[in-house]
Amino acid sequence: MNTLQGKVAYITGGSKGIGYGIAKALLDSGMNVAITSRSIETAQQAAKSLGSGTKVLALRSEVNSLEDEQKAIDATIAHFGQLDVVIANAGIGHFAPIQDMTEAQWKETIDTNLTGVFNTVKSGIEALKASKGYIITIASLAGTNFFANGAAYNASKFGLVGFSQAIMMDLRQFGIKVTTIMPGSVATNFGGHTPGNEDTWKIQPEDIGEMVVDLLKMHPRTLPSKIEVRPSMPGKS
Repeated sequence: MNTLQGKVAYITGGSKGIGYGIAKALLDSGMNVAITSRSIETAQQAAKSLGSGTKVLALRSEVNSLEDEQKAIDATIAHFGQLDVVIANAGIGHFAPIQDMTEAQWKETIDTNLTGVFNTVKSGIEALKASKGYIITIASLAGTNFFANGAAYNASKFGLVGFSQAIMMDLRQFGIKVTTIMPGSVATNFGGHTPGNEDTWKIQPEDIGEMVVDLLKMHPRTLPSKIEVRPSMPGKS
């Protein structure tokens, strides 16, 4: 019996990278998915590429807007009739030493990577209470390992890990499970990088997708609340 068949997931930043990899894995497991992007055209192109017809809903949303996220969540529920899983994946990175970082870069990083997750989670809570659903936040190993030029990114991801663990404690009383996944190097377009043959050593987006499916299939009595994941072998410099 496929326990995921017909369930509904909402994925921020689902048009590429990790979000796209998760969307494909969930679709392959029989779920319906809504994917968001800041551009509706980008979301629609990704939905077409995923090739699952009416099982994919493309939406435009800026995660730094609570109003946008609430509208997108409401549209997902109106389209599919329920909400079972929220994947807070959308994120950006600005990297510079603190003396060179601008206020705009700082605010965009925090507003997207931390406040954006608050907005996504806040918008989905009532529906997830009804379905006894699952929230998965995509953090980073940068949420526990600090590095030079990482003031904004480290702050956002350290904050996201703390946020995720705190809401896990808040929401499990309602039957809602919360996990944060903390990947290391992933072969994506993050930071303007174009994945190529030199990235085969890295975690692939579909690997994170497989991990999400495994989490959703786990017995309800068990909750892996925080998962660090890294390439099994380091890349060659």
